[in-house]
Amino acid sequence: MKCPHCIVEVNPNFREHYFGNDSSGHWSTFHMTCPNPNCKKFIIDLAKGEPRKDFQNQIVGVQNFEMRFSVNPLTSSRPPVPDVVDKILADDYKEACLILTFSPKASAALSRRCLQNILREKAKVKKGDLANEIQEVINSGHLPTHLVESIDAIRNIGNFAAHPNKSKSTGEIVEVEFGEAEWLLDVIESLFDFYFVQPEILKIKRDALNKKLTEMGKPPMK
Repeated sequence: MKCPHCIVEVNPNFREHYFGNDSSGHWSTFHMTCPNPNCKKFIIDLAKGEPRKDFQNQIVGVQNFEMRFSVNPLTSSRPPVPDVVDKILADDYKEACLILTFSPKASAALSRRCLQNILREKAKVKKGDLANEIQEVINSGHLPTHLVESIDAIRNIGNFAAHPNKSKSTGEIVEVEFGEAEWLLDVIESLFDFYFVQPEILKIKRDALNKKLTEMGKPPMK
């Protein structure tokens, strides 16, 4: 996992403190200190779930979480959006990140809208429902294999496969699990890199090379 404070990759080492149950369920906090010497900040999660018992049949914690979200910090632990990404896409992605722990369903809806806008803007797919747009970009053969597999699997998230009508509205709130919504964000990050970051890197390199060629009296690269 990445520390939500310093965004450095760390090994999760949470300690659980079970503090009881109320009419809605059983509650625990999970806390750890970031091991990064430049950070050393507390990471604290609040969780509600089914009771977990020890060998003496005493309740010592929770499991099968109904919810678990960060209370310190109250922020997204995802990496920042590259500056070259268009604002409308970046805004949807940022909001999907911020609400992930509070509402995976709403986060996934924003992610699907962001994905659809990426495909329309950068892959130039014909406007339709998301499932057909995904198929069009796959058929184009312009994406590397790992991205093809990733966006193809999105049609199964939110039970699109069982209920194809749900793919017609990307903003529709449909049932998804936390891990599915998080994975959607991973896919969008990969698409940002493919469609925005890598072309910008190549442009910078090409411009630098053309400058050198010009200085040497040679024609620039086409």
